[in-house]
Amino acid sequence: MATFTGYLRARSDDELVALLVRRPDLATPHPATLASLAARATSRSSLDRALTWVDALVLQVLEAVTVLASTTGAPRPEDIRAAVGAGPDDAPALTRAIGDAVALALLWPDEHGALHPAPGLVDALGPSVAGLAPGPDDAGDETPGPGSGGAATDPAAPAGGSPSPVLADAPPGAGPVLDALTWGPPVGVMPPPGSTAADAVAWLLEHGLLVRGDGRHVLLPRSVALALRGGRTHRAPALAPTAADAPVRDTQVVAAESARAAEHTVRLVRQLLTRWEQSPPAVLRAGGLGARDLRRTAQGLDVDDAHAAWLVETAASAGLLADDGEESPAFVPTLEADVWSAQDVPPRWAELARAWLGSTRTPWLVGGRDERGALRAALDPELTRPWVPRLRRAVLDVLASAPVGAALPAEDVHAALQWRTPRSAPPMSAVEAVLTDATRLGVLGAGALSSAGRALLAGGDAVAALTADLPAPVEEILLQGDLTGVVPGRPGADLEDLLDLAAVVESRGGAVTVRFTAESVLRALDAGTTADDLLARLGAAARGRVPQPLEYLVRDVARRHGRLRAGAASSYVRSDDPALLAGLADDPRLASLGVRLLAPTVLVADASPSEMLAVLRARGLAPVAEDARGSVVHAVAPERRVRARSRRTAPVHERPQPDRAAAVVRSLRRGTPADDLVTPRPPTGATATPSPATASSGTGRGPRRPDAAEGPRAAGTPGRGPTRAPGGTSEPGDLLVLLREAAQARASVWVEMVGPDGRSQRRLVRPLKVEGGRLRALDPQREAELTVAVHRIAGVEPATTPGS
Repeated sequence: MATFTGYLRARSDDELVALLVRRPDLATPHPATLASLAARATSRSSLDRALTWVDALVLQVLEAVTVLASTTGAPRPEDIRAAVGAGPDDAPALTRAIGDAVALALLWPDEHGALHPAPGLVDALGPSVAGLAPGPDDAGDETPGPGSGGAATDPAAPAGGSPSPVLADAPPGAGPVLDALTWGPPVGVMPPPGSTAADAVAWLLEHGLLVRGDGRHVLLPRSVALALRGGRTHRAPALAPTAADAPVRDTQVVAAESARAAEHTVRLVRQLLTRWEQSPPAVLRAGGLGARDLRRTAQGLDVDDAHAAWLVETAASAGLLADDGEESPAFVPTLEADVWSAQDVPPRWAELARAWLGSTRTPWLVGGRDERGALRAALDPELTRPWVPRLRRAVLDVLASAPVGAALPAEDVHAALQWRTPRSAPPMSAVEAVLTDATRLGVLGAGALSSAGRALLAGGDAVAALTADLPAPVEEILLQGDLTGVVPGRPGADLEDLLDLAAVVESRGGAVTVRFTAESVLRALDAGTTADDLLARLGAAARGRVPQPLEYLVRDVARRHGRLRAGAASSYVRSDDPALLAGLADDPRLASLGVRLLAPTVLVADASPSEMLAVLRARGLAPVAEDARGSVVHAVAPERRVRARSRRTAPVHERPQPDRAAAVVRSLRRGTPADDLVTPRPPTGATATPSPATASSGTGRGPRRPDAAEGPRAAGTPGRGPTRAPGGTSEPGDLLVLLREAAQARASVWVEMVGPDGRSQRRLVRPLKVEGGRLRALDPQREAELTVAVHRIAGVEPATTPGS
């Protein structure tokens, strides 16, 4: 098992299935062969995806392996533990991290147990691995500098391999300079000339402890930094943060706070649906809810604008609100909102919570400015972010991994997420927003994850969990003579409807205090309830009889209710001839238009003005339209236009399940040709004898043409060149992995390149880097460096010389 490709071929089917499940991009699209799988696993994009989701300890292990492999050779697990400064108690964590890195195919062990980085991993980790300058063998620019991938050429090592003897004679300012650069970053800015620090830097440059980067920067060479670190790559292992210092809340307090917030959110969403049912807000031309409508909604719900935006977004995510699609669109409740409103509090909350957890919306951005300076509106189509559901689950998972009742502050949650995914840590503002939303929803109670929140995260029965935390509903109210009432507990569904209809809630807590006013009673009467019906419902819910002041209030409001009446008409017709209008009002052919007389010379109808004009003209009359000032309006068809809206399709991210990954592995095993199996390398001193079909080309396509047709060759290269080892390829995926493996092993390969004129040439090169569809290699015979596009490479073969 001398190469990464050979390691993958030797893996069991279960190990390959686990790899495809953990790195789903390797299975999409379906790889043709195991060599193609190896090429994809070592590509820069795939390595970046894999590194995005590894934790800080795994990242330390990868950095330690890449550094040690370039200095002392492929390390063993005990070497890695020493490099990261792990003690005996840290051994299980290091073993787990090494196992994760191997399972992700970021590291691969050889037959001796030594660990090697996957081809391309050094480039994916970046130029300053573990805070060290690039080594002399790292691929990069010739001239090192800050932010560049250049290699810092190490000076001659001091006697004994340690800079301590040299530093004994160093000026006073040399120590602080080295201390600042030892653990990274390794780049420093040249101090002003004539200062003590400048003299110290000059002394360090003179003695080879620093090297020049560019005109303004200096670098601490890797070998010097490792010597100053005592051979370690990291100060200490990056262990997972703990919640030992977090306050722990009582479970009953958590349950009570969670239930109160959950009930409050359900009630606010119901009020929101009722308000928008009665007066739907308009949809902005660019989509979204206007700032004035949001502020009006917030005032009606007695919450701030940010809370109102979150309620609106959550209701829309649950499918309870939508654009009605009319000519003048507005946001209105959906048919699903009626089904939702008919349920009890726990199922209504569970539906909102599941919608929030899986929503891609970012309500915390409402009210801010986008990159164009425009105000972000609630329900704006541009507020969708595909990573938000993953962030919500990650935040809740951090809280779930803490002890039961632990109330982690936002800083601790953010630190845990930074450890879990250091290369893709979310911003602190997003973490705080998720915690705020979870507290509003009742997923958190007193800062700790509630039982309902745990069930929601685990996909369990969140309805039953919240039901257990909610207090039993109360269906009675204590009515008092001062027009107030007290509900000793959580109102039941019928009592909650009655209070929403006819009372004003003054306070909520362990009990609910309400007050009956003339306005609240009038609201009930406007909803269709009579005075007798309202008093009957109050009497049925009251503990005792209805107080006389409340009965007088209801009767008095009912006596004044309906003395004035208002109606609506879509159009009117006026004329100086009362007889003409009387004939129109009595015409049965106009009954469908809702025609009725308001005065002898004024007639109104439910039909629109255009319909009324058309019907009157059909009867042989000659009406004209007029505006609000009585001026004649000539009928001209208006020009109508609509703004085209771009179609947006949400990307579908499919994570391959074990059964699908197993099918891919079975297909790879069946599709692997015989010459794609592991080919043992010839022993030292032996010469690999190529087959007649591949003796010249290594492409597997038959004999090559005579040398004269091969195009120009490198000077001094014989017609056949040195004997070549088996394992050459012309498949694009296979040659990529061969080039990456050769770059990592600093081995030479034969490359067959096709020029712009279509003629091919073979050159013996040592690959330096394969990235961005280009090969950067060193030609030792010409003592030159070349860069060639990968699509111009027709074949690659490992190169060995006889007797090597």
